[in-house]
Amino acid sequence: MNGKLVTRLEYEAYNNMALKEMKKICDQIRNNWPDIRNIAIFHRIGEVKIEESSIIIAISSPHRRDSLEAVNYCINEFKRTVPIWKKEWYADSTYIWKENCECIHNETK
Repeated sequence: MNGKLVTRLEYEAYNNMALKEMKKICDQIRNNWPDIRNIAIFHRIGEVKIEESSIIIAISSPHRRDSLEAVNYCINEFKRTVPIWKKEWYADSTYIWKENCECIHNETK
């Protein structure tokens, strides 16, 4: 966005609230797709290299469509509700906190 080369990312979270919001997402998924069998959500905290994943979502169900729809719902709700913040580090050793415009916890809305 700003033309600078991003060299790494750092994530911070309000852990108790993040876990509470993640549990809500799991409950909502189970309500919307009753056949869902297993849900796993993991977001890395701390430094993450650019080429590495920061979030993993795995959802199993007897039918592929339910799992795929639930994963899509999960990532969208995660970005919207879970208080995790991202810092972008640049090649010139400067950084900025990236605003997640989708997040309901964003005070600038």
